Amino acid sequence: MNETRASSPKAEPFSATQAVAAGVDFAELQLGANGLFWNEYRPANAACRIWHWRDGVATCLTPAGFSVRSRVYEYGGGAFCLTPDGIVFVNEADQQLYRQTLGDEPQPLTSGECRYGDLHFAAHQVLAVEENHDQHRLVAIDLADGKRHLLAQGADFYAAPIISPDGQRLAWIEWSRPHQPWTSTRLMVAERSAKGAFSTPRCVAGDGIEESIQQPRFDAAGRLYCLSDRGGFWQPWAESSNGLNPLPAAAADHAPAPWQLGGCTWLPIGDGHLSTWSEGGFGRLDLCGKDFTGAYSRFRHLALDQQFIYCIAASPISPSAVIAIDRDSREVKVLVGGVAPLPAERISRPQTLCYPSGAGEAHGFFYPAMTDEVRPPLVVFIHGGPTSACYPILDPRIQYWTQRGFAVADLNYRGSSGYGREYRQALHLSWGEVDVEDACAVVAYLAERGMIDGDRAVIRGGSAGGYTVLCALAFEQVFRAGASLYGVSDPVALGKATHKFEGDYLDWLIGDPEQDAERYAARTPLLHASNIRVPVIFFQGELDAVVVPQQTRDMVAALEHNGIPVEAHYYADERHGFRRASNQAHALEQEWTFYRRVMGMVD
Repeated sequence: MNETRASSPKAEPFSATQAVAAGVDFAELQLGANGLFWNEYRPANAACRIWHWRDGVATCLTPAGFSVRSRVYEYGGGAFCLTPDGIVFVNEADQQLYRQTLGDEPQPLTSGECRYGDLHFAAHQVLAVEENHDQHRLVAIDLADGKRHLLAQGADFYAAPIISPDGQRLAWIEWSRPHQPWTSTRLMVAERSAKGAFSTPRCVAGDGIEESIQQPRFDAAGRLYCLSDRGGFWQPWAESSNGLNPLPAAAADHAPAPWQLGGCTWLPIGDGHLSTWSEGGFGRLDLCGKDFTGAYSRFRHLALDQQFIYCIAASPISPSAVIAIDRDSREVKVLVGGVAPLPAERISRPQTLCYPSGAGEAHGFFYPAMTDEVRPPLVVFIHGGPTSACYPILDPRIQYWTQRGFAVADLNYRGSSGYGREYRQALHLSWGEVDVEDACAVVAYLAERGMIDGDRAVIRGGSAGGYTVLCALAFEQVFRAGASLYGVSDPVALGKATHKFEGDYLDWLIGDPEQDAERYAARTPLLHASNIRVPVIFFQGELDAVVVPQQTRDMVAALEHNGIPVEAHYYADERHGFRRASNQAHALEQEWTFYRRVMGMVD
């Protein structure tokens, strides 16, 4: 096994360092009386910092030594909220709440072992999901003195606490094991009593039927809304005297799978709504029936005032940016954004993929190689989750490969979100089969059309995507090599070691570990390592609490025992998903060097 850092390949016009540096991203855009705020991540320092935009000037509020990031449910989200005079945020290092008045230094609001996320401010209090080891609750924290008040407990998980404008109704999302937030949740409401406390909550939706509900909202009049997939897609529904009624909306998902807390992909506006949805994988933006999509292909974290629509947007040739769209002229102003790492003419553009696979069809995006080779080699990208998605936006990692003569197939295999509930549910008891089938089918589909060299295909994926990679290598003979980034090699061991949020996910994806032991054995790459006959490279964070490092070490040892060329790189300071620029660049360079060696590429 090679755990040393091999020398970097010959300098290329578009280096791994440049690709990583271009990975600036934004999240949690919020609009208030004091202006516009967002959370900004830059790979150079791996920190997340709050920025404030007002009167045409952007100011960083987060001082050195702080990073704004929640780790509730490990994936976090909702790491800050606006207050009348500033913000309250979750500090990454200690997971405690800090209050920060504009222009001043942060001051601690909480202390202890609890973690917080999905922050919302209402009536002099910060509403939050509180996590203490494996226990979760909804709490309210007084802004003045940090006093804690319990709002709800008893369910396994909570999300999206919100109070009506008049302060009389509290709504939230909750769900119980073994469900995930994208399979079955409940919309709950509690009324405030004359004494000021909230009454016993009642279930508004999700009781007795399996539906995924997310992003509850109150309008100015106190009417409750949400997104529900009971009609087949995550679409807007409104409260009425006889339950929930659907609002006019496109037959498409209006939100991604809620892996993170604090998402905002729609807002009720009078009788209509501001929303974004997916059409053929490409995002659309609509305000009460008027199209504001323009040149962008993905929209997140929406906000609105009388003059502008604000959001985080990206396109196939431009990286993530905070933009303002004039509601009258549709003119777009980029307030802040990352810099495209390549001129537009050198960027490989995504082409929609919809191809047959097994008894159904699968989706994704194809990026042509930016060379003259007629049948280039192919890199198949497998996203994590597995209930997640990829998007047709400028991804510097994809461009890194297309600039080096590889075509890329970025897959939304069956089970991905963005194509409706039925498509999303396709992995039920079928993980390790359906996803692998789709990954292999895309190679045949592209090769038959002369778009790639089917004999020079490699496959890469992180987390759940790493599991698909290892299954594809163990159970099929399609790929020349593979890369597993913090990937699952032993689902049974994962189920015993992973965190509560995903503790029952494997039961849904594969089955009960005891009752379906044969199925697990048949889909465990570690048990079938002897079937792998091609080189594999691994990348693993030593602090990973989702897919623990032992998963990678065991798989590496098994392949070494079988004499298969294997390379592994471990990063002492990384968790699940790499955040430090130097580590990201190193991993990309080593993967490139690895494929060159496997395929016998020469300069």
